[in-house]
Amino acid sequence: MIAIPTMRQLLAQRPKMRYIFTGGKGGVGKTVAAAGLAYHYASQGERVLLASLNPVHSLSSLFGQSLSGGKVVEVQGAKGVHAVEVETTEVVERYRNSIRGRVKEFLKWADIPLDAKPFIEIATTNPAFEESAMFDRMVDYILKEGEAFDRVIFDTAAVANAVRLIGLSKIYGLWLTRMIDSRKEALSMRVQLSFRKEKVMEEVKKDPLMADLISMNERFEQAKGVLVDPERTAFFFVTLPLALPIAVVRRFIGMVQKFNIPIGGVIVNEVLRPEIALQEGAGEYLGNKYHEQTGYMKVLYRDLGPLVRSYIPLYASEVGGVDMIRRVSEDMMSYAPPFAAELSGGA
Repeated sequence: MIAIPTMRQLLAQRPKMRYIFTGGKGGVGKTVAAAGLAYHYASQGERVLLASLNPVHSLSSLFGQSLSGGKVVEVQGAKGVHAVEVETTEVVERYRNSIRGRVKEFLKWADIPLDAKPFIEIATTNPAFEESAMFDRMVDYILKEGEAFDRVIFDTAAVANAVRLIGLSKIYGLWLTRMIDSRKEALSMRVQLSFRKEKVMEEVKKDPLMADLISMNERFEQAKGVLVDPERTAFFFVTLPLALPIAVVRRFIGMVQKFNIPIGGVIVNEVLRPEIALQEGAGEYLGNKYHEQTGYMKVLYRDLGPLVRSYIPLYASEVGGVDMIRRVSEDMMSYAPPFAAELSGGA
């Protein structure tokens, strides 16, 4: 039977993996896992950027220090870990202004005497606008801000939003290609009476909207190249050893794969230690919960066994502060519950 690489082994096998995403059902510990990975890399002397794309941020609470405001700051007590809670409102407003400028420029250049406000309203109030804005900001971290760091780790929103966010990498590309083709066609019709192909190219070069679209497309293609590269990118799903979170992971792994986003694996959080749950005097409840978790882990290994990389134990207190994150990081790289070897076939 093929041995399943642990998290430590996987990271060692992929030294060029610079962009890591953590996702999962709400409340499973995505931020804890992301922080643990960030601390691991930083403890090896690397500069790491930990970016929260979740509208409901928890990095500040997790590290016990203010990381809000939308600016990158170094985490106190965790040398090398830099964090930012991306402010959704600020990102959306900046993106709205960008779209507003493009619409106005288009109407002005095309000499269309119409009020731009209705067009701007339509463009900036569609259901996917906020996700498009956040996707655009994520691309900034990949292509610009991220270059100053050895690793960039994204703590995403609940998995459904995360999949839609990353899935925009495919939809965005199709939209840009169609927009560029449509713009070329419109320009061709505008000068078709001249019967001069070079005239069309002159019009294309003078068209500010076309230049903007081509620039956006080039930027997108760069980002897409990163997102689908298994050597540079990986999406890790975080789950609890419970039925519903496991079902969510099972369902959404297929969705992420359809967008060609490389799957790094599954991280199992809040695993009960048998020496605690089964010790004399622990009580019936803990014993039952341990056996329940073992049963759910059998289901997880049956369906996604080769993807299980790491475990985070259930601690006696809530994870908070740099010292606890250090402990999480160490356990993510080394801890394995007794049933892991049996379920993974001795891996």
